[in-house]
Amino acid sequence: MVSTFSAERVRATLKDRDAWWTVLLVDPVATPIVRRVAGYRWVTPNRITLVAFLLGLVAAAAFWQATWGWLAVGALLFHLSFVLDCMDGKVARLRGDGSAFGAWLDFIGDRIKDLTCTAGLFGGQWAVTGDDRWLGLGALVLFVNMFRYLNGAQMNKVRDDMRERMERARRAAGLDGGLRWVEEAMDVLPAGTASAGASVADINDDFRARYGRFVGLRNALRRYRIRPHLVSGIEFQMFVFIVGPLTGRVALVTLVTGALLLVFEAGLIYKLWLSTRSFERQLAALRESVTAG
Repeated sequence: MVSTFSAERVRATLKDRDAWWTVLLVDPVATPIVRRVAGYRWVTPNRITLVAFLLGLVAAAAFWQATWGWLAVGALLFHLSFVLDCMDGKVARLRGDGSAFGAWLDFIGDRIKDLTCTAGLFGGQWAVTGDDRWLGLGALVLFVNMFRYLNGAQMNKVRDDMRERMERARRAAGLDGGLRWVEEAMDVLPAGTASAGASVADINDDFRARYGRFVGLRNALRRYRIRPHLVSGIEFQMFVFIVGPLTGRVALVTLVTGALLLVFEAGLIYKLWLSTRSFERQLAALRESVTAG
């Protein structure tokens, strides 16, 4: 007998915050499908990942044909591939059968799909036109994708390091070693320093004090699960591989969204810099309290 899952349980698999493209254009489609297929045990997260990967390869082949009709087919297949990409994790969280290998498979499959679709879209235009600028645009897409992945990974590493160092300092000061960032403890953030408990640290108070309007936007978007990083890697890829081919403006869309992505990444780097300054001040204060004690 096929297992059934309630709509509430399926909605619980949604991420607390996600890209606006995913929240508005993918989750409304993917979530009902997940509810219908998750009860079939043969529909595993890894199989969904593999189908998404294969659709991405077919999309790359369609892009290579370089005519509007084939570009539209490639865009549709790329979107379907992304919908499935958003389903594998939901099924895994819903049934509790995710695996470390599945996470690896999903990551590697996405990277290969990025590479092949870039080669198909921009290489196909170059093969038809002979214009080397298409190769330059393809290289730009690969660079932007590489940069945002490396930047995101390194920023997460820095945040994890700050958390570990502050937890050690808190234990040395006789405080509870457990620690959460204020963004993890509060849905609505104030413009300025937040107070959310003794085990909560706020290292983004400088940023919020300087950019109160951004905080208001962040809080408004948070109500709809949309993260304020409005042009992330997801939006960049969706515009390059879907909007660009469908509108026949691949080059323009790539340049504009690539520039916007780098602007948002620069904003994240600036915010990280401010947070490290606040972190160092708070860490120094904890160490002084140990010395004074």
